[in-house]
Amino acid sequence: MTATAIPVGTPDPSEPQAAPGSRAARRLRRVLPASVAALSGVLLYVSFPPRTVWWLALPALAGLGWALHGRTWKAGLGLGYLFGLGFLLPLLVWTGVEVGPVPWLALAAVEAVFLALVGAGISAVSRLPARPVWAAALWTAGEAARARVPFEGFPWGKIAFGQAEGVFLPLAAVGGTPVLGFAVVLCGFGLFEAVRLALLARRTGAVRRGAATAALLALAVPLLAALAARPLVSDRAENGTATVAVVQGNVPRAGLDFNAQRRAVLDYHARETERLAAEIEAGRVPRPDFVLWPENSSDIDPFANPDARHVIDRAAKAVGVPISVGAVVERDGKQLNEQILWDPEKGPTDTYDKRQIQPFGEYLPLRSLIGAINDEWTGMVRQDFTRGTEPGVFTMAGTKVGLVTCYEAAFDWAVRSEVTDGAQLISVPSNNATFDRSEMTHQQLAMSRVRAVEHSRTVTVPVTSGVSAIIMPDGRITQRTGMFVADSLVQEVPLRSSLTPATRLGVLPEIALVLVAAAGVGLAVNRAVRARRAGTGTPGPAAA
Repeated sequence: MTATAIPVGTPDPSEPQAAPGSRAARRLRRVLPASVAALSGVLLYVSFPPRTVWWLALPALAGLGWALHGRTWKAGLGLGYLFGLGFLLPLLVWTGVEVGPVPWLALAAVEAVFLALVGAGISAVSRLPARPVWAAALWTAGEAARARVPFEGFPWGKIAFGQAEGVFLPLAAVGGTPVLGFAVVLCGFGLFEAVRLALLARRTGAVRRGAATAALLALAVPLLAALAARPLVSDRAENGTATVAVVQGNVPRAGLDFNAQRRAVLDYHARETERLAAEIEAGRVPRPDFVLWPENSSDIDPFANPDARHVIDRAAKAVGVPISVGAVVERDGKQLNEQILWDPEKGPTDTYDKRQIQPFGEYLPLRSLIGAINDEWTGMVRQDFTRGTEPGVFTMAGTKVGLVTCYEAAFDWAVRSEVTDGAQLISVPSNNATFDRSEMTHQQLAMSRVRAVEHSRTVTVPVTSGVSAIIMPDGRITQRTGMFVADSLVQEVPLRSSLTPATRLGVLPEIALVLVAAAGVGLAVNRAVRARRAGTGTPGPAAA
């Protein structure tokens, strides 16, 4: 028989050939989970302020649940990272507004590692009964780690901070951001589980009753718990009221160069305060009990600069009530981001030094390494700020005002410490001028709304360039300014001293949920070890 030559590249007819459709299906099966994970991350970003579609967090988490379900932990690691990039890249784009894309991309890439680890853990527990509970606990554990490391943590983007408009918000008063976030994630993964089981029942006609019950409970319990927590949310005055004025002086120009305009920024805030004083004298605005200026409203040290001291003195005397002034001061060779209580008669009488300072903004970790990469970056933070050590509660016209300076609002402990130290009202003085008109200021405002409900306190947000606001203890914004305008807000607000369960419990709910996450991973590992010993290699498919 004469052999027939087969041209190179032509399939051998003796070998079984896969149908083109099956190859396409395999390719789709490889690509689809990664695409769904990344797009689910983007959908979670869309659920965050300034948009009010908080409920999109649920399908976003359900999509992540689908992508991770039944995967190996290694696959979960990659899918979780893609989800993290989809979420954090657009959420944190404001960090590169003035310094370029490299710090933004680096921050998102590092923070997404935590979500990669969460993805690996969720994949591991996705074969266990009650898997939405384990998944939600693992998410909380990931947020707990992200809020602490590296460089003292970066909790921006906690699930809870996207829920200021949502039905789950009352749960902040029960157990703070960990419990609020746990409930949202539980509901999202419960949604996936309920849809999965419904499709399975349609296809096979049989679903385990226990699995169906667990899915429905994961959906229903967070919503019922939020409804049950509503009585904890109140704007009723417990210690009378105070009339507060929030001053937004504005800045000449947005961006990092606002620091070169320090005297102009101080003058703007003094001028707006003097304009407010004229409105008060004319009877068009009620006289406030005290006035709150933003962070960096006086970047000229008033203790060392007589001109700056004179400008603040003049403004305080014009309005006739105490002012909390945000200043940058140097003391004993240390640079401090400080709030100063300025009395119209006595001058400065008390101070609070910011405790949670911002890495790469107020101090530069790894300075020598970063300088070796790009010495321009080290020039942006020429001198590191020093951390304060004590809570800041000013007594202003008989009202105890807790100070939480800007970045500190993202940290659970920094807000709680002011309330446990006696604060009847919280002020979050901030400076967002370096981030132009980005979403940063709206994201931070949402944090303050969550904190108001968490601790049942009025929260004021004085910002150099906006958005400044007054927030009731139930999370409602009653007044707000525009961006990059000079304005002032005056309002009588309730004072409260009772402590919510979240304030009393502090970090305990978070610790409990981290332990639940550890238990879930332990069960998953034990199950995998038993399966290997039994000779099955890997656990079977997740039970219905």
